[in-house]
Amino acid sequence: MPGESDREQLQWGSFRRVTPFERNFGYGRGTPIDRHYIERFLGEHQTLIRGSTLEALDSSYTRNFGGNRVTHSDVLHRTPNNPLATVIADLNNGPGELRSGFYDCIILTQTLLFVYDLRAALRALEDALKPGGTLLCTVPGISQIDRIAIQLGDADCWRFTDTSARMLFEEVFPPENVRVRAHGNVLTAIAFLHGLSVEELSPEELDYCDPDYQLIITVRATKAA
Repeated sequence: MPGESDREQLQWGSFRRVTPFERNFGYGRGTPIDRHYIERFLGEHQTLIRGSTLEALDSSYTRNFGGNRVTHSDVLHRTPNNPLATVIADLNNGPGELRSGFYDCIILTQTLLFVYDLRAALRALEDALKPGGTLLCTVPGISQIDRIAIQLGDADCWRFTDTSARMLFEEVFPPENVRVRAHGNVLTAIAFLHGLSVEELSPEELDYCDPDYQLIITVRATKAA
């Protein structure tokens, strides 16, 4: 019967377990798998990282991908307990928390999941961009709960699909200025949930895209000129 041979051939090996190999998203084993897609996305759009920029948590991606194209760099954090932060703002509060029309580029990686009022956050980000400025955003699809962030006072609220991300961003940005892509496959999803690393997978395994198993969603959204 169909399916019986599949069951006979299945070898669980090390994956027959109810706990992950590593709980900290793979940092303990190497480079987290989601970072492969995030950094590739930023590399593809690095020419947009220029002028006045804003990045959440720290400015590492601004430095790595923006280089000398960046003339002013701010770091966004919700509370003042981050010594790297130059802008303290809660995106839940919507426009008015950030300088209006100031930034050429905003880098927001794996941040919107901690913001309960997504629509208010996107309005605030759009308002903070200069006309023609770009938001480079990544959000999680298939992912574990970020327990460390919760312990630090954040609320882990959301997971996304390419459809939900597109619908949300197109409420705020012109639809023709929004580009959404999903990344990942069943193997990378399983490996990521187990806390495995980029170094433990091949480039072919990482780069194969199966839209039914969305590990990371990337969004490039440009404010109307």
